[in-house]
Amino acid sequence: MNRIGRIGDWLLARPRLAALLCGALSATGFPPLHLWPVALLAMGGFIALVRHAPDRKSAFVRGWLFGLAHFTLANNWIATAFTYQAEMPAWLGWLAVPLLSLYLALYPALAALLVRLPARDMGPGAVACLAGGAWALTEWLRSWVFTGYAWDPFGLVFLGPFDRPGLAALLPWLGTYALSGLAVVVAALLLVLLRERRPAAFALATGLLAAGMYWPAPAREEGTLRFTLVQPDIRQEDLDNPAKFEEQFARLARLSLPRGAEGPRLVLWPESGVPDYLRDGYPQRYYDQMTAAGNPGYARWRIGRTIGEGSLLLTGAVDLEIEDVDGRERATGAYNAITPVMADGTLGERYAKAHLVPFGEYLPLRSWLSPLGLTRLVAGTLDFIPGPGPRTLDLGRWGRAGAQICYEIVFSGQVVDRGDRPDYIFNPSNDGWFGAWGPPQHLAQARMRAIEEGLPVLRATTTGISAVIDARGVVRDHLGMRVAGRLDGRVPPAQPPTPFALFGNWLAMAWALALIAGSLVVTRWRAG
Repeated sequence: MNRIGRIGDWLLARPRLAALLCGALSATGFPPLHLWPVALLAMGGFIALVRHAPDRKSAFVRGWLFGLAHFTLANNWIATAFTYQAEMPAWLGWLAVPLLSLYLALYPALAALLVRLPARDMGPGAVACLAGGAWALTEWLRSWVFTGYAWDPFGLVFLGPFDRPGLAALLPWLGTYALSGLAVVVAALLLVLLRERRPAAFALATGLLAAGMYWPAPAREEGTLRFTLVQPDIRQEDLDNPAKFEEQFARLARLSLPRGAEGPRLVLWPESGVPDYLRDGYPQRYYDQMTAAGNPGYARWRIGRTIGEGSLLLTGAVDLEIEDVDGRERATGAYNAITPVMADGTLGERYAKAHLVPFGEYLPLRSWLSPLGLTRLVAGTLDFIPGPGPRTLDLGRWGRAGAQICYEIVFSGQVVDRGDRPDYIFNPSNDGWFGAWGPPQHLAQARMRAIEEGLPVLRATTTGISAVIDARGVVRDHLGMRVAGRLDGRVPPAQPPTPFALFGNWLAMAWALALIAGSLVVTRWRAG
């Protein structure tokens, strides 16, 4: 304890270095490292730095430095995307990550400023509550300002291992951003116990935290809807190569064939799962670019033959927006869509992705950035068009499917149509350009959506990590990275609507404001 106290004093004497160090260490609480005790102590150290800042400007700078290091490490996977873009050098990715972090760091800086406004007159408990409320509020802002970047909320450190939810089991009553606020409160109080040299209280607190993180999950429940979920292990460098489209379909087909007399199934393929245009009505040259058949009717027919009579496929597919341009029909945009395909080859109503990835699926400010040599990080020149938002696909005997494509599953409170609750969420994804850190972080955030909404999530990815997640956030089964395979089973049942499912982020913001108001009330009461 004395040694820890001396380290703390040394860091307080070097606040900017300490802010950078705490920011980097706090990111180690996310997958794949998941060093949640380290992350909590680092966050607690950051709150102490803010509390002892001599003025508001110093607090803001410390918050910004913390955020710069935090987001640079947590988002290192973004740099990998540049290795798949031939038009821009790979080294640019290692510049892009800190450049993005320059902006994202403004949110911890704003939280630090909110804490510092009255913090000099507050006790440590009140500061902890104020910091938790401020962090929750600014994290929520980060999720929607400029279309939002909700990746890696701090509450992710409370998610348990695959077979148990951890303290993230509180999500139905808090929501993600309030859980982040609670994690900040806990972190700040833990550091107070360390600095005040209270080993018994610190040991008790950490013991309770560990018990919560590793508490066994409730008994599993079984559903009735049969499914086959396919991960073909199509590498990102091959995904958009027309010479390999037929090989990719053959791989998907082999992994999807019925086994024995298992009967009708729901078959799930990943984002970018079909190397064909499935809808009629496009100029023939677009079909010719995809397969030798050049025929969407044939493409649908062979899918129907693959999945078997009475089954249904949900797959990622691309639909085109065709317009007349100077007397010739041209594709002017595209939709990243989930398309239901029946065994007889007919198509159901699609879901079009709403939360598109900037620089991945569209180029912001294209007229300005294209002349500078900037382009999208994945193949293709057409920008994708956003869909209208969450919706439920009524698939009849195959249930009511909520649809969220890849990245949009990370947006808490924005994944389900609250007026038309589904039975499960289908989350096809292509994580092949997410590096080593991106896929486990992506899976973890899908687990948080399952817990929040009380709905199972089925993830089918091109090359990992695919998973079946029940409504408690437990990973029932999964396929790791760079593995080809299939998962067969029954879709886990949904839970009754959770408080978060009913109120969404209004619930999380109510908790954030309660923390802020409580800290101010306690401070005034102590002063009186």
